[in-house]
Parts: sequence; structure tokens; C-alpha cells
Amino acid sequence: MPTVFLLSDLRVVICPNDHRPAHVHVIGKGCEAVFHLHCPSGPPQLRGNYDFGARDLIRIIEGLSARLTDLCTEWRTIHGPD
Repeated sequence: MPTVFLLSDLRVVICPNDHRPAHVHVIGKGCEAVFHLHCPSGPPQLRGNYDFGARDLIRIIEGLSARLTDLCTEWRTIHGPD
């Protein structure tokens, strides 16, 4: 899975053969979470969490929100327009 960007020690990934709606996987620390992006205006929303703690999830949402425009652009580049 290609890493779109790093959020500290966590990988933010968009899978090339994945399904809609636009979303990212956040992977690291032996955990994974999936967030719908709600492009183009957000906010990112947690879809599934596999072992991240509440503090990590808050930090992840803040990081994704700060890069939302870039993430939506990258999703469209990989998957085409909605």
C-alpha cells in the first residue's frame, strides 16, 4: 500500500484498488484505523478503529483535517473523479 504521507510515526495510505467513498487507512504502532474523508470539505470521520487509543485518534483526525485538500486531491488522482 502506498504511503501518501507520514503523520509522525503513522503511515497514511490510499489503496489503489480500493472502493469509494474516499477514505484513508492510518497504520502504525501495531494498529490501524480507517477514515472517510468527506471530500472536498470534510471533516474526516472514523469508520473503523483497530486498537488506536482515544488520544491517538484525536491526533490523527487533527492531522488528516490539516491535509484534507491534499488527501482529496490524491484520492482523485488515484481513483478518478467522483
